Amino acid sequence: MDTIKIVQVGLGPLGQKITKYILERKGLEIVGAVDPAPDKAGKDLGELCSIDKLGIQVSKSLDAATANSKPDVALLTTVSDMERITPQIEEILSYKIPIVSTCEELSFPWETSPELAKRIDEEAKSNNVSVLGTGVNPGFLMDFLPIAMTGVCQDVRSIKVSRIQDASFRRIPFQKKIGAGLTLEEFEEKRKSGTLRHVGLRESMHMIASKMGWKLSRTEDILTPVIAESDIETDVMKISRGMARGVQQIGKGYVNGEQLITLEFRAAIGEKNSHDTIEIKGTPDITSTIKGGVNGDIATCAVTINAIKSILNTTPGLKTMADVPVVSFFHNV
Repeated sequence: MDTIKIVQVGLGPLGQKITKYILERKGLEIVGAVDPAPDKAGKDLGELCSIDKLGIQVSKSLDAATANSKPDVALLTTVSDMERITPQIEEILSYKIPIVSTCEELSFPWETSPELAKRIDEEAKSNNVSVLGTGVNPGFLMDFLPIAMTGVCQDVRSIKVSRIQDASFRRIPFQKKIGAGLTLEEFEEKRKSGTLRHVGLRESMHMIASKMGWKLSRTEDILTPVIAESDIETDVMKISRGMARGVQQIGKGYVNGEQLITLEFRAAIGEKNSHDTIEIKGTPDITSTIKGGVNGDIATCAVTINAIKSILNTTPGLKTMADVPVVSFFHNV
């Protein structure tokens, strides 16, 4: 295959950034784009992404987007939850197109959404294609990477991953998703409704456990605000002292009452000492830190594109990042 033909489904800020990244790679060609939103459908994809015209009109439907060219893969960047993503996946699968998606709950849905996971898996197999949920987190930093690092261990007793990041450099939808700029009362309301959280900690814990051979007896996902100790002003928001500047989530995975997995996620405006750290207690003990941390927006776009070759070279069905051939950067196909 000299060129991999891509259809993009979902053209919000993340999808638009992915468009630009695709155009920088050799051997990748965008042949269609789908987003029914009134402010997107009908526009030239390039203009929507604030670059030169590409001659690709954003379509309202997948049928229209694939009318002139059969894609080799679909990049699905729409929603975070299994309930809403499943019908979208099934529609794409009906066209026998493999899928790489940034849906967080799709990264490892076998324990959290088993019925929907089975449904997607069976549909993918019946159409002889594969489906992958990926991203920087979940999908890589807090699950696949620590799994890979245990490859040099004779035994593993516990795993802790900490992702601490300054959200000042993330896209605006992400900043809003972590509650930056909310009063503590507003933060608590959104926490209770489930609309304010980093999605994917439970999925990451289950992915790690599945590869370690651990059956988690229970998990916890503890969410608290990171409170501003002084006034903060960014280009897009003002955060007064005492308001939330972000979120801290602690995921805990237990086996027979013993906590074996700890995932610490902290994202806040003005956070100091950003880093990604993996701590493995075993033989040998391993501690590895990425100073400054990995930029989530860049990494999510990159890993989504880099996963294309892996998903095209695996067996049919619903896959996780721990199932497919190793995902890596590629300069051309």
